[in-house]
Amino acid sequence: MLTFNVNIAISRYMNIDKTMSALNNPARRQILIWLKDRDNFPPALPEHADLAGVCVGYIQEKAGLSQSTISTYMKLLKDAGLVVSERHGQWTFYRRDEDVIAAMITQLSKDLQ
Repeated sequence: MLTFNVNIAISRYMNIDKTMSALNNPARRQILIWLKDRDNFPPALPEHADLAGVCVGYIQEKAGLSQSTISTYMKLLKDAGLVVSERHGQWTFYRRDEDVIAAMITQLSKDLQ
C-alpha cells in the first residue's frame, strides 16, 4: 500500500489525488503550459487589460476543443487547485496558481525520491 506524506502547505491547497488526476490528460497539461505565459494568447480586450489571467474563450480557441470540454477541463484544474478563476461579467478568466504548483512539485519530489 502506498502512502503519501502530504505536508500542511500542500494539503491546505489541494488533494494530491485530484491533482494527479487533473494532470492525467495531455490537453489539460498543455493548457497549464500555455497559461505560464499570457503571450500565448491574443491580447486582452481593453476593458480586461488590467486583469490577471486568460479569458476561457481564448483557451478554448487555442485548444480547438468544444466549450463544454474546456469548461469540464477548467473545472477539473480548478478543483485540483492548479488554476484560479475570476469572473468579470459574462467572462471567466483563469490563471495558474503558482504557489500550489510549486508546492505540489516539491512534495512529489520529496515523496518519490
